[in-house]
Amino acid sequence: MYKRILVTTDGSSLSDKAVRNAVSLAAVTGADLVALHVVPRYPMSYWDGGVALSDDQVGRIERQWVEHGQSMVDRVKTIAEKAGVEAKSAITRSDLVAESIIAAAKKHKCDLVVMASHGRKGLKRLLLGSETQHVLTHCNVPVLVLR
Repeated sequence: MYKRILVTTDGSSLSDKAVRNAVSLAAVTGADLVALHVVPRYPMSYWDGGVALSDDQVGRIERQWVEHGQSMVDRVKTIAEKAGVEAKSAITRSDLVAESIIAAAKKHKCDLVVMASHGRKGLKRLLLGSETQHVLTHCNVPVLVLR
């Protein structure tokens, strides 16, 4: 059925639910798993919530975010391997989360994307956007959304 499943993680409990389901599905179908975390860039504008820092400080913060992201995908990889699922981890750095997920699915030749949705509605959705909705409407492979 599926040969390679991309699962996204942000370290939240909802994301962990998506990971557990992706690992189970991969185990049942014999698929490989790709665990992805998208690391944002440090906001350089006050309007984006950034604080004026030196380039060295920004670099240090971004490296810490990458290390934290790597620990998240490594944890997913460990969970998958314990379930007998071959897995690899992927980190990408971008402010365009949904586009990065779609690009990773294409790059790794995935035939399913599994991700969580926080289910924001109303003003929160308008202000924060919906990465899941963007992936659903623009991805060329099936997307399984868990809430």
